[in-house]
Parts: sequence; C-alpha cells; structure tokens
Amino acid sequence: MLRPLVVVAVAAASVVASPAHAAPPDQTGPPGAERVASMLAGMSLEQKVGQLFVTYLHGQSPDEAHPGNLRDFGVATPAEVVAKYQPGGVIYFNNSSYDNIDTPRQIAALSNGLQRASDIPLAISIDQEMGIVTRIGPPATQFPGNMALGAGRSTADAERAAEITARELRAMGVNQNFAPDADVNSNPVNPVIGVRSYSSDPALAAEMTAAQVRGYQGRFLSPHAVSATAKHFPGHGDTAEDSHTTLPKVDRTVEEWERLDAPPFTAAIAAGVDSIMTAHIRMPKIDPSGEPATLSKPVLDLLRDKLGYDGVVITDSLAMAGVRQMHPDAEIPVLALKAGVDQLLMPVKLDVAVNSVLAAVRGGELTEERIDRSVLRVLRMKFQRGMLNNRQVDLDQVASRVGTPEHLAEARRITDRTITAVRNSAGVLPLAAKPTAALVTGWGETTTRTLATALGGTALPTGAAPTAAQVNAAVQASANADVVVVLTNGLSQQAAQQTLLTRLLATGKPVVAVAVRNPYDVAHTAAPTWLATYSYGPVSMESLAAVITGEVAPTGKLPVAVPGPTPYPFGHGMGW
Repeated sequence: MLRPLVVVAVAAASVVASPAHAAPPDQTGPPGAERVASMLAGMSLEQKVGQLFVTYLHGQSPDEAHPGNLRDFGVATPAEVVAKYQPGGVIYFNNSSYDNIDTPRQIAALSNGLQRASDIPLAISIDQEMGIVTRIGPPATQFPGNMALGAGRSTADAERAAEITARELRAMGVNQNFAPDADVNSNPVNPVIGVRSYSSDPALAAEMTAAQVRGYQGRFLSPHAVSATAKHFPGHGDTAEDSHTTLPKVDRTVEEWERLDAPPFTAAIAAGVDSIMTAHIRMPKIDPSGEPATLSKPVLDLLRDKLGYDGVVITDSLAMAGVRQMHPDAEIPVLALKAGVDQLLMPVKLDVAVNSVLAAVRGGELTEERIDRSVLRVLRMKFQRGMLNNRQVDLDQVASRVGTPEHLAEARRITDRTITAVRNSAGVLPLAAKPTAALVTGWGETTTRTLATALGGTALPTGAAPTAAQVNAAVQASANADVVVVLTNGLSQQAAQQTLLTRLLATGKPVVAVAVRNPYDVAHTAAPTWLATYSYGPVSMESLAAVITGEVAPTGKLPVAVPGPTPYPFGHGMGW
C-alpha cells in the first residue's frame, strides 16, 4: 500500500522539498517550469510512480462503498482508492462495469471528493468524443461526432463544439478529455474507428484535429478548458480488427505512415496538444518484433523524434486484449515506460502495475531519472491547463453552465450543417409540405422514435437484423404513410436491412433512406433518396427532420470515399 509522504496544499499545489530525492532534469524556460520542478523535487518515489497511472473507479460518490473497489483495489470507496494509490489521474465511465455518471451535479460532487482525497491535484478524464463515444449524455450539450464535423467542413464549428464541450466538462470537475480521435479512417470496414474519425482524407482530418485541440484547450491557464488527447498514435484507421479484442496489424511503411496517418498528429502537436494516446496495433514494417505500438520504442520514436513531441504520451487502456497478448500484466507497464510512454491507463490490477514499476526502479531496470522525465511532463500538463489551481468546482453553478440554451442552440446549428444528401434522383426531397402521416422505421429503438416525434409521425423500429415478420409489419404500416423514412446502421453487412428497404421501395411510397452511422451504407441499395447523418443522437435526428421537411438545406459533403456497388467520391454532396 502506498502512503502519502508529503502534503500538497490545495491553494498553492506545491510540494515540500525533500533533499533526499533525486534532482529533476533541467526545465528552465517553459511556463511553470520552476513550479513543477519544485513539486517534483519534493516528491517521494511512490508519489512519482503514482503520477504515471490513470485508473478507473467504481461508484458515483466519493464515499460510496462499492464491491468492485474492494475486489480491484482492496478498499471500499472511490476516495479511498485515490488516497491509497495517489494516481496521477482517474477516468469516468457510464457503463455497468464502472458506472460513475448520473447527473452533472453528481459528477461535479464526485470530482470534488476525489480531489480532496488526492495530495497532488488529479487529472480527471473522460472519453467525451461526442457521437458514438459519449459518456455524459443530456442535459449536457450533445454534438454529432467527428465524421459529422468532417462532413460540415467547418474548422470554426469543430473548434466551437470542442470549446462548449470543454466548458461543460470543466464545470463538472473533468479537466482532461481523451479526444479528439485523430485517426484517418482509410479502411471502410474498420470496426472500431469509423465515424469516430473526421475523414479518410489526411488533410481534412488534420485540419479538424487541430481545430478541436484549440477548442478543448483554450487559452493558457484557462479555468474553462481541458487537456486534449489526440488518439490513437500512430493511427488506428487502417485496421479491420478491434484492438479491444485482438492485436490488429497495420502494414504501413514509414513513408506510407508519414503520408497517410501522421498528418493529424503533426497538426495536433503544432496546436499544442497536451497528450497523445497510443494504439494497441502492430506495425511489422516499422517494428518487426510484433510488439504493439504502446510497447514499441521504434514506433514511439516516430512520435518523440520524427514529430518532435515532448508532451504526455498515455497508453490506451491496458485492459484491452491488443496489449496483453505477448506479455503478462506485470511486465506491460515497465515495457511501456521503456518504449517512451509517460502514463499508463487502466491497468488490470493497479497494485500489481504500481509495484512492478517500483521494483523496476529499485532493481535498476528503470532509472529514477527516467521516471522524473515522465512525471515532469504530467505536472507540466496539469500546470498549463490550470489543474493545479482550480481543483474544486462550484456545485451551485453546474446547472447554469451545463446544457445551457445558448450551447444547445449552437449544437443544433452546427449539426444542421453536417447532414449530407447523397442521392435524390426521384426528387422526393425536400417534401412539399410537412408530412401528416410519416412512418419512421428501421434501425434504432430510440432513434426511430426521436425522428418520428420530430416529424409528427409514427415509429416502427425493426432493429439491426429485421425478421420477416418485422419487414411485413413495416410494409403493412407504410400503406397509411405519406412518406417512409428508413434508418440504417451497418446495412452493407446486414442483408435483412437491405430486404426491409427493398420491400418498402416496392410499395411505391416516397422512401427516404438514411445512414445514421457509417455512410458506407448508401452504396448498397438502389434507393433513389439517401441521406447520411454520421450520428444517431437526438440532435442529429432533429437536424435530419429539418432537412427532410425543407426547413434546412443540406450542405454536408462526404468526408470519406464510399466504395461499393454504387460508389461515391470523397466530397460528394447535393443541395436544394
């Protein structure tokens, strides 16, 4: 068990110096260098190693006793986990495994309690990419995600969306966002990136990545900004497998990587990104050892040496299968540090991981000077983003800062500019008048109902793989409809969704097909009217309804090339 050996004052966030510890590397010059060097000089080895870890927690309150914490950490509450291990950061989730999220005020109270339990101010992080990876839902302001922003082509919109997200996160005590996703989605069958990417075009992805880094991070020491994290280095866009479940291979040479995957990371670095997250992918033409990038010095040398990055490098979750195939869990943190990583995210067993790093230092496998370099980067990030001075948030101000009418209106305006009209050969759109009996069917229980409400119609969800009975029911219901809207998600891989759309087209009713996730669906049926939203969230459905009824003209352009039986080029998009 780690014991805090020094105390950090909340107001000053400085550590009492201890001459027994190794002197930090020379950091004269950069803003805050003297302060963070002084902090480092006063830290014990245990505290330094703690700063290298970012952990999950179980529970929604700092003092909530949760069996998951007892199982994983040996203590009952989230605050006790922080007090015991003194990690550099924590990460919030909204799933059944960790379940940290309920309301904005609850999140803020959890953040405050965890900060009180930590000697050194915490980086409190989250994956709030928006779109399909969104941890905090309404009433927080929602945006449609990266590929939708890529379709909108506006760096101003991308920057503003990130700025609004950052302001709301910071009001809840979250000061680091593991976003933006800087991957170039060059493989249409990519199962894990897809619409999390801005584009298949490196230049467009780079422009959008830089814009969102600027939006998240704001001005120096801003109390309303968060640290951004560009991910997943060296680029997860050309994979056909998911690193959560396996170790994908990317067959890029260095030259191909420079041209196809590096531009968004280069742009993020130029924009001053605070941290970059590694990918659990192997690149045998760059590192023949087969090690995942997270543990590969040749791959991470591309980041440190070729791109000249000196910020925080953090791993993707160390619980993912992609990083656990070649080594036991106790070895992975040490190997990652040797490769050039600074922070280790979500190790399977935090005590095993911490003790493995401590043992490596005490046994000479890692030097304390090497640990100091990483800790210095972490402390510098915390200083630059104002984490050291602004630990507590005002619970009474959360409601007035999260999901404000102004933010919601801006989110809607931005989303209006992302809807893409891919095909309208039958001239169905825009509708001459608002429908009186619209039928919304296809994928998504909540999504079909949200759109049906916006159109004043009826929802008949049929799921990802409609049964014959569900298809027949949709065809029968269409008899009473003046327009039928069919939502698809993964239609290119789902014959039953294609059957549903084909049968509804055969009725002779006006049919509008909508790809509500990956736009690749549009190439796989003969539907004469196709739209793409890149997101199935409520704000996207509201904008979609406005486009269908003619209230808003579609201005989005495909941010990816769409292959298939009826292909569409990058940049295609119609208007009316």
